[in-house]
Amino acid sequence: MILSVCNTKGGSSKTTTAAYLAHALVEQDVKVLVIDADPQGSITRWAEMADWTIPVRGMASTRLHVQDVGVELEARGHDAVIIDTPGTDERRAIVESAVRASTHVLVPVAPTSIEIERMASVKELIDDVAHMGRHTAPPASLALLTRTIPNAVATTEYRELLTEEGWHVLRSTVARREVYAQAFGGPIERATATAYGDALEELLGVKTP
Repeated sequence: MILSVCNTKGGSSKTTTAAYLAHALVEQDVKVLVIDADPQGSITRWAEMADWTIPVRGMASTRLHVQDVGVELEARGHDAVIIDTPGTDERRAIVESAVRASTHVLVPVAPTSIEIERMASVKELIDDVAHMGRHTAPPASLALLTRTIPNAVATTEYRELLTEEGWHVLRSTVARREVYAQAFGGPIERATATAYGDALEELLGVKTP
């Protein structure tokens, strides 16, 4: 599995999502490589600050092709790759490159009008480049609702809206919790016991089209 965590909007929990998913995979004895495709290098700094055992390689390039990722998988014996991408429209070419290299694309999004409104452009980006990938099928594209409030009506309403717009929305949601908001720079423990672990279990059951 080569999974890109994407959203062209900054501050959408991409790095947190990538970090927790990577740790949840490792806790299941999966050998994981994290690729930091964000020029800001957030997940690289996090790994250094928390002394991760998970390898992180910086590849903020518009030429991030599946061959590059495949070489890493084969040469280093990894079973999965998680790609953390930049979150600005100015870096769109890097995001497109990551999508082309991926078997799965996960878009974390909060149930707010400003984030949901931008999902149309994210879907357009994915659809535009998915057929250019070098896999036998385009990547499976999924949305993960994050920073949700328990029992909030907005979560249900926006889930239905995203579904109507063609998104596969994971049933799992990530609640707005301080543990996630303040996670950057610290160790991640028992990731499989978190909402991200639930999301990963569901994601692994989704096949590419």
